[in-house]
Amino acid sequence: MYNYTKKDILNMAEEEDVGFIRLQFTDIYGTMKNMAVTMNQLKKALDNKCMFDGSSIEGFSRTEESDMYLYPDLDTFAIFPWRPQQGKVARFICDVRRPDGTPYESDPRYVLKKVVREAAEMGYTMNAGPECEFFLFHTNDDGLPTTITHEQGSYFDVGPLDFGENARRDMVLTLEDMGFEIETSHHEIAPAQHEIDFRYDEALATADNIMTFKMVVKTIAKRHGLHATFMPKPKIEVNGSGMHINLSLAKDGKNIFQDSTDQNGLSREAYYFMGGLMKHMKAITCITNPTVNSYKRFVPGYEAPVYMTWSAKTREPLIRIPSMRGDGTRIELRSPDPSANPYLALAVLLAAGMDGIKNEIMPPESVDADVQSMTDEEKKRLNIEALPKNLMEAVSELEKDTFIQDVLGADLTAKLIETHKNEYHEYCMQVTEWEINNYLHKL
Repeated sequence: MYNYTKKDILNMAEEEDVGFIRLQFTDIYGTMKNMAVTMNQLKKALDNKCMFDGSSIEGFSRTEESDMYLYPDLDTFAIFPWRPQQGKVARFICDVRRPDGTPYESDPRYVLKKVVREAAEMGYTMNAGPECEFFLFHTNDDGLPTTITHEQGSYFDVGPLDFGENARRDMVLTLEDMGFEIETSHHEIAPAQHEIDFRYDEALATADNIMTFKMVVKTIAKRHGLHATFMPKPKIEVNGSGMHINLSLAKDGKNIFQDSTDQNGLSREAYYFMGGLMKHMKAITCITNPTVNSYKRFVPGYEAPVYMTWSAKTREPLIRIPSMRGDGTRIELRSPDPSANPYLALAVLLAAGMDGIKNEIMPPESVDADVQSMTDEEKKRLNIEALPKNLMEAVSELEKDTFIQDVLGADLTAKLIETHKNEYHEYCMQVTEWEINNYLHKL
């Protein structure tokens, strides 16, 4: 945490020859938006006087209450390394507020900040470490994205099999220039699929970092003539892209998930936190997997979780307990994908976990066997439930879970439900190439 002052920002911007400042924020669907101001408008921006029309942002305010103001978070000030060295471009991540200065309740960053504050009042801080996967595909002659790749690389392969090695290296160097601590980067299982992991941080910083990470990956990919996509399942015959999230809680600076006396190395709070996640997971899935395409990833045989189980011994449950113990003790939630709005995803995960702690909700018994090879009778006997099979099922679960609705707020919940229902209806109305190939010639 930098704890920058306005004077610090003005001095840095002048010393670094900054010419433009982007004021970034995230809409309810997880898409980054921004407006740019010149250096001579920086003081105005720092005084929270930059306004935009919220009614023009999908999912934001109604026309009659459309004026919104951007409040820069000074500690998110960063200079884009890929922009010109004279007249540099910098950015702030901003909170969205109403004209009277009160937070806009449907601002995803506000939703997360509210939950973080509630956890802090109980003495808890959540740390989160995402594992973001993405594909690098060719573009066409017009520079538009395709799903074409001529690469045949697989897990941990190196060049020349790994066509994206140079692009991934430049992404890592750029992220480091922007203050990221990169832990690993490597080729993933599917051809043209990659992963870059950065160090865990507190929930709000991690959500900010995910948004910045996606922007950097897409920008550097384009400079290499490639298109980076965080679409969960862009190709049917290969693994999809997940965004596993490693979670732990700290109290008084100590990781409270650890307990060396437990057979799994977990404390009572860790079990309760898992219990809260499992209790609300079906509704949470609507937030962590918010697109029609997200559910194409939840199929057996491609490593994504299908059933709601946890284990410290197997690698493919919904919640995995990594082998690291002590201060590194954590739980790994394997269902989220990178299409999720990171602010809303971390907000509902933290809130559900805290609900588990408050109400001492224990998770079901661990399942250390391969669930996908079990019979339906075995799964029923063990009370093993499946994740929602499609977006409409997830929406229905969100409509039933008033706790998650309260975390999001009534207005935001209503907007998300309406949008997802419309998306699913539009998807169901499509006539696909598969249908043409299978029915046109014989019906």
